[in-house]
Amino acid sequence: MSVNNVFVSGLKNGTSLLGVFHGCYGVGGILGPLLATPIVSAGKPWSEFYYITLSLSILNAIGAFWTSRGYEEELSASSELQSTPRQQETGQPSRLSVLLKTIRNRNTLLGAAFIFAYQGAEVSLSGWILSFLLTTRPHPASQSSSLGYVTSGFWGGITLGRFALTHFMQRLGERIAVTVLIVGSAIFQLLVWFVPNIIGDAVAVAVVGLLLGPIYAFAISTFNRLQNRDELVSALSFVSAMGSSGGAVAPFLTGIISQKTGIWVVNPIAIGLFGAMTLTWLLLPKRPKRIE
Repeated sequence: MSVNNVFVSGLKNGTSLLGVFHGCYGVGGILGPLLATPIVSAGKPWSEFYYITLSLSILNAIGAFWTSRGYEEELSASSELQSTPRQQETGQPSRLSVLLKTIRNRNTLLGAAFIFAYQGAEVSLSGWILSFLLTTRPHPASQSSSLGYVTSGFWGGITLGRFALTHFMQRLGERIAVTVLIVGSAIFQLLVWFVPNIIGDAVAVAVVGLLLGPIYAFAISTFNRLQNRDELVSALSFVSAMGSSGGAVAPFLTGIISQKTGIWVVNPIAIGLFGAMTLTWLLLPKRPKRIE
């Protein structure tokens, strides 16, 4: 994923393309269950679903080879042009030294903390918000199965946001756009928490997803410009890894705490993560785009 982020963000209109790139991830998240359900419902072995994923993996491999052919040669030539005479004399640093230098970089740490909080909030909401609504909002028993679509609405909002909002919000500038989107997400999350209307809450959850959708693309594009070229892949790999950690740690803690206090904690935890995102985002330095 990190290599793909580097590749896409380096293209012309990279931020908008990152929105499309990660929007396709959301499309996969929506279509996966829709494709698997008919297979299981028809009485076929569930393992037949993997024929679909295997076919898509083969197509991805072919597409990756076709789009990135010659990329390493171009990257090496660009690095040689940008290297100083001293760097050319002493040779390139080892991968381990680059990784250690990258992890100690303030921008990398802030980016990792931001993505940790972002994916923590995203996965916590997608995993626990339905339980919150089922537990705290009165509804007819016949609607319980229909409420399962709330999670689909959340991911549908994320997908739509990445496809539709990324290009539009980019006009505000990435720093302002991300701040506005985080604040908007927090406001609608407060509506989910305090407005006891299950239909209105379901709509608000979808809007939270819509506003969260473009943030990842803006963040990766910004982190891309704040890193040196030779540290870029290592930095985004570390950031992506921390994001996956956030997607695992935050939902786990939400479940542990909810057993003691109640499922309502999903809301303050999400809002707290939004606050952490805002803080780390504002601490990022302003730096002009690299000229390469």
